[in-house]
Amino acid sequence: MVRNKGARYASLVATGVLAFGALAACGSSDSGGGSSSGGSSGGSGSADVGVILPDTTTSPRWESQDRPSLEKAFSDAGVKSDIQNADGDKSKFGQLCDSMINEGVKVIMIVNLDSESGKACLTKAADAGVQSIDYDRLTLGGGASYYVSFDNVEVGSLMGKGLQDCLTAEGKNKANIIYINGDPTDNNAALFKQGYAEALKPKISSGDYKLVGDQSGFWDATKAGTAFEQLYTQQNGKIDGVVSANDTMAGGIISRMKANGTAGKIPVTGQDASTEGLQNILQGYQCGTVYKNTNLEAKAASDLAIALIQGDKAKADSLATGTVKDTQTGKDVPSALATPVWIVANTVQKVVDDGNAKASDLCTGAIAKDCAKYGVQ
Repeated sequence: MVRNKGARYASLVATGVLAFGALAACGSSDSGGGSSSGGSSGGSGSADVGVILPDTTTSPRWESQDRPSLEKAFSDAGVKSDIQNADGDKSKFGQLCDSMINEGVKVIMIVNLDSESGKACLTKAADAGVQSIDYDRLTLGGGASYYVSFDNVEVGSLMGKGLQDCLTAEGKNKANIIYINGDPTDNNAALFKQGYAEALKPKISSGDYKLVGDQSGFWDATKAGTAFEQLYTQQNGKIDGVVSANDTMAGGIISRMKANGTAGKIPVTGQDASTEGLQNILQGYQCGTVYKNTNLEAKAASDLAIALIQGDKAKADSLATGTVKDTQTGKDVPSALATPVWIVANTVQKVVDDGNAKASDLCTGAIAKDCAKYGVQ
């Protein structure tokens, strides 16, 4: 459950501004180049903040969006950072955590691979007197000092409402729908599902929609495609809409739809505004995607990290305008939460305008005509 101490969010859809307040930049520095294995900003010397990203496969966002957003935010603030990627390997994740703590980072920020390995890292950080930030995913039972993410229940709600809008636009007032959920070990997946289940509950309760399948795709395109195909076969092809919890899984589902001739005929949701997801939207294969402007998330995280590095806990607390309950400990974790946005074909340009997608990457080959149709440039 998400609670706010005051007003929950600032208006973000039109302005893209996150109302967390901001710390003044404490200098300037050059930013080093990044790769899937690591990168840093702030020049030579030990890092003030260590960041561990999870992988390069569950979503392209970690390397294409989060890394550059974080590098820029820390560099602009004059903060030395060490940003690494665990490549989906729990052993590597643990090694990176140990290395950063031993090298003397003042703040460690993680995107956990699962709560167990994440908790082990956060416990070591606490024992070493290192402040911690859960980034994007809350580590259940981990005891992070702060949490920076998006309102993940709202992310799911946008998917549920988006699917309903797409079904209504197609004149489908009665529909068989399925859920292809994220990885059950990821707390965010539970929050996303909470959101779309709540959004679609009135339609399901009224009998207008029937939930005929509910499976995990584990953030994997192939597994999601297989789950869809099994449900499609079980229902004798009588599926009218799909809640897919991210673009990677939506891509796998759409591949199966292309094979059975239903691509573009069954609305599919997504999340992350990935290049593949946006292209599928422009071509009419995907209903929409939840866009999470990582520049906002990174700015909030860097502001929070700076306050902690400077020992200004009061400032850090003022930036965490909300709380998210750790369902394992029952404690409310101080949180800075950004607002997500639902993107459809005629709003894809917003992602480009924000710098989180390039028209040159989207508008390739036959998709160029779709870009022209929807004003993507």
